[in-house]
Amino acid sequence: MINLSEKLGEMTFDGLITDIKPAPEVRGGVIRKLSAAATLKRGTILAKSSGTAGDGKLVVLGSTAKENETLTPDCILCDDIDVGTAADEKVAVYTAGCFDIGKVTVSASYTITESDKDNLRMRGIVFKAAAAAN
Repeated sequence: MINLSEKLGEMTFDGLITDIKPAPEVRGGVIRKLSAAATLKRGTILAKSSGTAGDGKLVVLGSTAKENETLTPDCILCDDIDVGTAADEKVAVYTAGCFDIGKVTVSASYTITESDKDNLRMRGIVFKAAAAAN
């Protein structure tokens, strides 16, 4: 007989997602390989490369664009991922949902602008601070 009450694992609340409306949507994306290997953390805001030099891949918001490349805020990384220097990485990203602005990250030298928030809002990503848990 199957034990339906068996504990399979645990989930810890990290506060990234703050509401069920708009509903979180997860899709696949490709992060461009880096010049130096690094671990990108869950909640990293990613921008999509476009323009005549764009390749349609994702980079961390605040990265420097190449000549004739436009980087537009696009999605949020679902899980931690190690990105190397040899190959692009396939990842799961949130393309919609309600997130805590204090739990997302961007490039170390960059600050999220109102324009960035507007671009993400047009894609279905909104920000709302999480209420304190009791």
